Amino acid sequence: MREKGLDTIRSHACDFIRKRLAPAEPANDGKQTPMRGHPVFAAQHATATCCRSCLEKWHRIPKGRELTEAEQAYLVDEVIMKWIKREMEQKEGSGQ
Repeated sequence: MREKGLDTIRSHACDFIRKRLAPAEPANDGKQTPMRGHPVFAAQHATATCCRSCLEKWHRIPKGRELTEAEQAYLVDEVIMKWIKREMEQKEGSGQ
């Protein structure tokens, strides 16, 4: 993850949330987030920010309406990026 840099990862997270989760009815909802291939995808599955059903169940963000800018910022900065930073710190602490 370090090789990409946190700013780049955050930028990608913003794009993924805006394009794949923010619409009121996202395309392929429930299947739009791959399990691997990018650190953000792993974070989304780990934090229940991978689909609108998970957002509704775990974050109480209702389906059927577009996500607000504040909700998108919360998902990226307070959930996904915090998880990624914690993962990085744990790996550094374990010498990986």
